[in-house]
Amino acid sequence: MDRITQNDTLIDTLGNCIIDSPLSIPKFISDSQRIAVDIEAEIIEKSLEKGNIPAFENAGPRKKIFFQPQNTRAAIVTCGGLCPGINNVIQGIVRMLTFQYGVKTIFGIRYGFEGLIPHFGHSFIELTPQFVHDLHEKGGTVLGSSRGRQDEKEIVDTLVAHAINILFVIGGDGSLRCAYDIYREVKRRNLPIAIVGIPKTIDNDIWFVDKTFGFSTAVSTAAQAIYAAHAEAIGAKNGIGIVRVMGRDAGYIAAYVTLASNEVNYCFIPEVHFDLEGAHGFLPHLEKRLYAASHAVIVVAEGAGQEYFDEPQQIDSSGNVKYSDIGLLLKDAITAYCKQKNIPVTIKYIDTSYLVRSIPASNDDAVYCIMLAQNAVHGAMAGKTGFVVGSWHSYYTYIPLSLVTKKRKRIDPHRYLWSIVKQSTCQPDFFN
Repeated sequence: MDRITQNDTLIDTLGNCIIDSPLSIPKFISDSQRIAVDIEAEIIEKSLEKGNIPAFENAGPRKKIFFQPQNTRAAIVTCGGLCPGINNVIQGIVRMLTFQYGVKTIFGIRYGFEGLIPHFGHSFIELTPQFVHDLHEKGGTVLGSSRGRQDEKEIVDTLVAHAINILFVIGGDGSLRCAYDIYREVKRRNLPIAIVGIPKTIDNDIWFVDKTFGFSTAVSTAAQAIYAAHAEAIGAKNGIGIVRVMGRDAGYIAAYVTLASNEVNYCFIPEVHFDLEGAHGFLPHLEKRLYAASHAVIVVAEGAGQEYFDEPQQIDSSGNVKYSDIGLLLKDAITAYCKQKNIPVTIKYIDTSYLVRSIPASNDDAVYCIMLAQNAVHGAMAGKTGFVVGSWHSYYTYIPLSLVTKKRKRIDPHRYLWSIVKQSTCQPDFFN
């Protein structure tokens, strides 16, 4: 893990908290309660020798808050691609603000950051407990979404024009980078507006966040595709099932669904290169497996094997590279190889991408979304700003936007997770 200092973990605040919290609870969280970034004893001991243990602020309700609830105006925006649990987070924020803190005005911003740029003409939605009462049953986002950044100066102008005190940004890596720009513009103008991020990405690639919401739902849903692919594969002589899952730059869904299903023979992720041809390549190994077992199930993350495509890279509106379909490339490569070797095969290709994005959250994710939403509200009402709420070592923490936007979390090919994936599939390293 990259080494960080205690200064890297500090959360910005809008001012002194002098208002008594309206919450009636047995215990409040103190700002001094912190969660160590590293929990290995050896690392903590070395940090003690230097007199500094980097630690994140523990999330939760504060006894004193910054914003006067009855005068507070909050807004929620959802950005980027769809993900299971977005509506759950919206619902959780609205209920916590309304029922626990007594906030009267909550706006829903339509179609991502576009909704904060006047010339797009998207109207706000007034969010009430009645409006959100059944959102947890629905996939997608009731607010709509859009990709791509917008000018942070115009966004802040809109926040000021509507007297918005708190902006909750539900989004992934690109959206949180834009939230960080908004936070810096607010800070430059010295405005009392809190900018709060809730990490949303199926890929689970937000730095210093154990798990992003929607990930568990994606894994359990993709597992159903694995079982279907396995049934198809064993239903024919030399049957091959290929399942493509989301994961542009991080292969967490591919890795976890491989372990969860226990039916996968090959797993390919963006972090690990694989050779197709050659003595130690994938295709010769697949040939041996077909002779031995007469079937194979392959899981591939969308960002894996992009080096095999010759076409020039294109960039989408979010600034991400548009990846080519590695699943179809594998299908074509296997077909050509087996034809050359005179091996009859039956290949079924399943792309789960949009199936896993748009469904309602699983029970596990639904609970997680509530926890994230409530802790985001607690931090915002206490005047904390420029932070993301997440889980770290099973605690809920506040992490600075400046830190989580520095890089993306990825699977380390030399550490435990990838090791047990290879043990599960019994696949070698496909390096010549």
